[in-house]
Amino acid sequence: MIDQIIFFLYKALFFITPLIMTKSTSELFEFNKMIFIYISTVLIAFFWFLKMIINRKIILKKTFLDIPILTFFLSQLISTINSMDVHTSIFGYYGRFNGGLLSTTCYIVLYYAFISNNIDVKKILKTIITSSLLVIFWAIPGHFGHDLTCLVFSGQFNNSCWDNSVLAFRPDLRAFSTLGQPNWLGAYLAVAFFIGIYYLIKNEELKIKNNSWQRFLIPIYLFLNFSVILFSRSRSAIIAVIVGLVLFFGYYYFFVKNYFKRLIFILLIITVVPILFFKTGIEKVDKILNFQFSVFNFQNNTQSVNRNPQPVNSQINITESFDIRKIVWDGAWKLGLKYPLFGTGVETFAYSYNFVRPIAHNLTSEWDYVYNKAHNEYLNYLATTGFIGLGAYLLIIFIFQFSIYNQILKIKNLKLKIKEDQSNKQLLTILLVIAYITILITNFFGFSTTTIQLFFFMIPAFIITSTIFPPQDHDLSSAKFSLLQKFIFFILLLLTIYFLFSTAVYYLADVNYSYGSKYAKVSDQQQAAQYFEKALSLRQDPVYEDRFSSSLAYLSAVSSLQDQKELGKQIAAMSDSYNRKTVQKYPKNVFYWKTRAKNMYYFYQVTENDNELLQGVEALKTARNLYPTDPKIPYTLSLYYSTLYDAAENNTDKQVWQNSSLDEINNTIKLKSNYREAYLFKGQLLKKYGYIDEAKKVLEFMLKNFDAKDSEVINELNSL
Repeated sequence: MIDQIIFFLYKALFFITPLIMTKSTSELFEFNKMIFIYISTVLIAFFWFLKMIINRKIILKKTFLDIPILTFFLSQLISTINSMDVHTSIFGYYGRFNGGLLSTTCYIVLYYAFISNNIDVKKILKTIITSSLLVIFWAIPGHFGHDLTCLVFSGQFNNSCWDNSVLAFRPDLRAFSTLGQPNWLGAYLAVAFFIGIYYLIKNEELKIKNNSWQRFLIPIYLFLNFSVILFSRSRSAIIAVIVGLVLFFGYYYFFVKNYFKRLIFILLIITVVPILFFKTGIEKVDKILNFQFSVFNFQNNTQSVNRNPQPVNSQINITESFDIRKIVWDGAWKLGLKYPLFGTGVETFAYSYNFVRPIAHNLTSEWDYVYNKAHNEYLNYLATTGFIGLGAYLLIIFIFQFSIYNQILKIKNLKLKIKEDQSNKQLLTILLVIAYITILITNFFGFSTTTIQLFFFMIPAFIITSTIFPPQDHDLSSAKFSLLQKFIFFILLLLTIYFLFSTAVYYLADVNYSYGSKYAKVSDQQQAAQYFEKALSLRQDPVYEDRFSSSLAYLSAVSSLQDQKELGKQIAAMSDSYNRKTVQKYPKNVFYWKTRAKNMYYFYQVTENDNELLQGVEALKTARNLYPTDPKIPYTLSLYYSTLYDAAENNTDKQVWQNSSLDEINNTIKLKSNYREAYLFKGQLLKKYGYIDEAKKVLEFMLKNFDAKDSEVINELNSL
């Protein structure tokens, strides 16, 4: 019964994880998947250890990946201990969640629990196919303007619930289904595609009757799978599938040969026809394929998105994603060289990238985005866990690939007649290895998410279980539990309850944090603060503390404006205490220093004391030391100096603040030469300080190089 429960939990893990999402949490997709993985791991571990207690022995099988996995775990552990932000390194970056030490521990536990228990791999693979089919069906309506997620979450059967200004959330242009982002969907379906090919071949070998509808199920599935990969416009996933097919055809031609021509024909139909219908989204390829081939007016929805850099005076200035990636990769490489041994800490890229962020990033359309990953899994490990962490990660990949290839070559070199069962296992192994290779390819252009990281650890477990460790029964002891067994079981039960309870609290805390964030977006900071406080009461998290501090600072200024000075001061003191706590505990997190600078501006509204602004200036200077290429920091410094100029009572101080504000706005423009707001603010400062001719030149420059019809600039120019 325990084996059946563990098997059921694994089936649930692979079936539910890709599908689960809710609108109540701060992140709709990854957070819920991560929480479910935590719960699944705890339950699987409980029954696995219970099985050991009953059998009175350790049930843990050794594999050729033991040393690589142990090395990798130790590298992550040491990197976490030495991290610039230990909390982030344990739980993962808030908003991504996957990749922290805790999630890595879960994947390793799931790996060993799988190979150490009686799990039917083929039934698990069928579960993966079934789940991926539901993911596919969920994606298709959104491609035609009727997203199912919008129907469930908002009650409107259209795409209106998504932010149309963000390309990654345009399901009509780039499908993302229940995975959360187009590239994540593409990577997931690429893995499932090659699992589907295994069942396609099995169908051919079983010689199902031509009039049987079952014969067409897998080809239809593969057709839909690849079509939705095209809908995602994930170039890395398309490349991964093509590379995988080339490897598969090469293997099948040289080592199997059965049904080769028929198989080639079916797979070409499955891949070529969708490309002709839906195109690839890769402009150069689509120009070649552009035969004006259209069915149901598909070209209106699947047209290639122009993402090339535009002139500075264009209204649309969307930088091509690969150009941005190259800039981020350059920064990640420099970060790895700066912290070569164990990096800056597991999952700290969002903070540490700022240390070396290239100025070129400021000229892209995503210049003010927070890059919490290097968008290359290998460089991400290098930057955050150093060469040791990257080496340990690559060691897992190399040992796994080498061992499997070596095993296959040994069988071939013996030139023995392979039994049918062995042949099936070998075919399954090859296709799982190719599915694994698709992960290596998509990870090169992106990063692991919960589902992909699950496959990264579990595909080796699938192969090991199906080829090396056949199922075996354990003779259960008929004797009653000894006192020691009862004690161990009691400890196990307590730990399981604690971990499940902690996970539930984590979830509830995030729900409150999510509501707080939503109220903050609509400037209802009073409601926001209440939810942030509830989140903090459930779980102490620096992210909650930072947001709570920010809301309180705003409320302190509002109280002051409503002639409630004392209340404003009390709220400001509470806000400051939370902010001081975060900057003292995490002094290398630039975001907390920015919060401090912003808070001080609000406190200045309460106290009208220049010292608050000066503390804000010091916070910004600290932030600049951490993030020297951020144009927003000197921009804000210029604003603060301008405010100090207004508050100064003597000409000497006024001259100092005037010069400082002009210097900082010039520094802003040096860092980002196409920063419209900086030019406008410079013009306003020059006007304020009496430099009318210089102000006019700046504003005229803006009309010439940005937007000749910019009404705000025209009004400023007319006021001179």
